[in-house]
Amino acid sequence: MRSRFYSAWRGALGLGLLASLGLSACNRSGQGEAATDKTDTLAAANKPAPVDTLKLKRLAMQRDSLKADSIAKKTGQLPGSLLPGHRIVAFYGNIRSKGMGILGREPKAQMMRKFDGVLKEWQAADPSLPVLPAFHSVTITAQGAPGADGKWRLMNSKSTIEETRAWAREKNAILFLDVQVGWSDLAHELPKLTEYLKDPMVHLGIDPEFALGTMHVRPNKKIGTYDAKDVNFAINFLARIVSENHLPPKILMVHRFTRKMVTNVKNIKLDPRVQVVMDMDGWGDPTLKKDSYKAYIEKEPVQFTGFKLFYEYDIKPKPHHMMTPPEVLAQLNPKPLYIQYQ
Repeated sequence: MRSRFYSAWRGALGLGLLASLGLSACNRSGQGEAATDKTDTLAAANKPAPVDTLKLKRLAMQRDSLKADSIAKKTGQLPGSLLPGHRIVAFYGNIRSKGMGILGREPKAQMMRKFDGVLKEWQAADPSLPVLPAFHSVTITAQGAPGADGKWRLMNSKSTIEETRAWAREKNAILFLDVQVGWSDLAHELPKLTEYLKDPMVHLGIDPEFALGTMHVRPNKKIGTYDAKDVNFAINFLARIVSENHLPPKILMVHRFTRKMVTNVKNIKLDPRVQVVMDMDGWGDPTLKKDSYKAYIEKEPVQFTGFKLFYEYDIKPKPHHMMTPPEVLAQLNPKPLYIQYQ
């Protein structure tokens, strides 16, 4: 995957630091000193001025941002963007948990075979758009106990994250790291994922359902919320990583199944370095899911759309069923470019 999405970018949006630095003006105060001192004066005058690396970095990032905006205005997206040129189909969960989703519910080999079948179904349903596999791993998880710091969340171990990334590489898939902040916030949790997000195959998901710090209730007791400013924080966080590491655009996936889960949607500020997917995350019978998609995704558009399917919950009670790829494509408008199975 690194060669697939990364190599073309090494030169495409390089930061291009200043080619040369001006020298400081000569110190003229020693003109009346002895000749032996003039040599030292000239040497000091020809010594390069100290480099303000932070200033250069800020200037480089500003130029890069302007360049990104310019390209996006002409073509609608930056080189290396995955959307809208693919339909992403993801298996969601945690490889250490059978209860969080299909990603960890079944033995690895069995899950991989099922995933292959799903990918084929989606490719057959819409041959015009290449299907891109993804694993969507819940990496910072809301907890039923507050923990030592009282934040009601826990991050996966490094070994779990690395093993999940290895599974994605094995499948030639991209990887989403999903964040449930509990009583914490994105400003404290996202930096923990910085090193992983420097990998061009790794993207980000944020889940307002479990953002409960302002409500002071334990997870699963109420549905949490993010405001546009929180989504903008995540966008800016990813954009900096893209610029600083010469990466193709990242994808930010935002879960949503009620209006209050994401407030002030019109204030979300897009950046061409980050592609935003609003994912209809609710479960239930097809009619309910389609109505939710229309109300919270179609009527409050941001950029790209997603739709979630539940192996266990969509089929309850009978005769409800999990929607098929042809049904999703025929009955949802716009047709989602991100499909997630839990």
